[in-house]
Amino acid sequence: MKTIPEEFQIKELIEQKQYLIDGELKTWTGNTTEVYSTISSTETYKPTVLGSIPDMGEPEALEALDAAMAAYGRGQGVWPTMHVKDRIECMENFVGQMETKRDEIVKLLMWEIGKSLPDSQKEFDRTIEYIYDTIEEYKELDRNSAKFQKHDGVYAHIKRGPLGVVLCLGPYNYPLNETFALLIPAIIMGNTTIFKPAKHGVLLITPLLEAFQSSFPKGVVNILFGRGRAVAAPIMQTGKVDVLALIGNSKSANALQEQHPKSNRLRLVLGLEAKNPAIILPDADLDLTIDECIAGTLSFNGQRCTALKVIYVHEDIRDEFIKRYSKRVDELKFGNPWEEGVKLTPLPEPGKPAYIQELIDDAVEKGAKIMNQKGGQKFDNYIWPAVLYPVTKDMRVYQEEQFGPVIPVLSFSDIEEPLNDMAESNYGQQVSLFGKDVYTLSPLIDTLVNLVCRVNLNSSCQRGPDVYPFTGRKDSAQATLSVHDALRSFSIRTFVAFKDNELNNETVQNLLEAKVSNFVSTDYIL
Repeated sequence: MKTIPEEFQIKELIEQKQYLIDGELKTWTGNTTEVYSTISSTETYKPTVLGSIPDMGEPEALEALDAAMAAYGRGQGVWPTMHVKDRIECMENFVGQMETKRDEIVKLLMWEIGKSLPDSQKEFDRTIEYIYDTIEEYKELDRNSAKFQKHDGVYAHIKRGPLGVVLCLGPYNYPLNETFALLIPAIIMGNTTIFKPAKHGVLLITPLLEAFQSSFPKGVVNILFGRGRAVAAPIMQTGKVDVLALIGNSKSANALQEQHPKSNRLRLVLGLEAKNPAIILPDADLDLTIDECIAGTLSFNGQRCTALKVIYVHEDIRDEFIKRYSKRVDELKFGNPWEEGVKLTPLPEPGKPAYIQELIDDAVEKGAKIMNQKGGQKFDNYIWPAVLYPVTKDMRVYQEEQFGPVIPVLSFSDIEEPLNDMAESNYGQQVSLFGKDVYTLSPLIDTLVNLVCRVNLNSSCQRGPDVYPFTGRKDSAQATLSVHDALRSFSIRTFVAFKDNELNNETVQNLLEAKVSNFVSTDYIL
């Protein structure tokens, strides 16, 4: 075995045979799919087999759907009618168990998707923090609802109620954090769920199966394995899913929506692709700008929806920026995720280096040059980031979301050029704006906030902190994800109303005193 630290070695294959349906950890006896890592554990390169997962299909998918529907029980189920404090207790039980699995999950994050050790640890810790923050936000939401309003002689007791059955599909680049940013608020709001992990980053969910099984009533969380086409499509075709929660690409989201026979009834919570630009003005602080652009373009090899995927630099500083930025790209350290100081790691998708090469070849054929010395150098499981300039709109690297290590650079003399490109783009998630002059920045900011949903001033694009809204315009998102907003995305305002008269007032007073209704309650959760 290569020199891999003892604590990060995979010593036994993880043959995942269990899956969770209707509160039962069932044993799979059918076909399986091998799970590979593009990290090699031998001197001569070859992908490493990590284990296997069940290759499930329609029967298991429909069984999971039936379990989720039964748990929701047409709104009468134990979970949707449960008191808020009891749902919180279940979630606290789950996160407490999850915290004990940190080392195991961090190791699998590194092996399965090639995420560096610090970033893998950060993903786990951030997810734990997200769950605790969600619990606190849910308490606050309930506190604010512990009252009656009165208008025009009508009282109303307004709270947020669940939507029903949620189909949850997460992404491979943040298979824990972004998946749980969907799953956790969906569950805690009283919905029942069917969850299929991403193709890459699937084994790291398996240490949590028992925690899900023991923490929630049966059927509240159902976990399947297999290809999305084989398990998600049959579920959608029934028309019995109330919410599609997906972080991925718009092609997948559109295909699944089209499977649903009553799409008008389908609530969508979608985090999709983006082509976030950096706009570098002539007075930008180049030291800071280059630091932020390195982080924005190449953190996790650019495999983030929030990555900077195109750089616009003013022609006055273009040559200096490209020279210094290209040098910094070539100085980044490539290696395995656990190596100290590593910034570039093996790409988890076996076909990604070849795809990036296609983008480079297309751009070079149409007039772009590779501006950094190492750009395009290929390894068995990697291709060195290529800085491409000048990039034009007919190049694939300009048109497509590359989701990998290649950086298209365009120069501009008139700020209307990048603004027009952004207005014409299919995407509208974020932008990074670099500059100092307030009289230049001010009108730009006022325009950019109408084209994207987050303007990062002298900072790279990012999702966090998780208390801030995470959403996008056009093809980039539907609904808003943040600790605050996600609870609202997975619920609907619902209320009990009554006219102000003696009978109603006495009845509601008795309801409150009897404490037999979980909905009609003014209990205050500390």
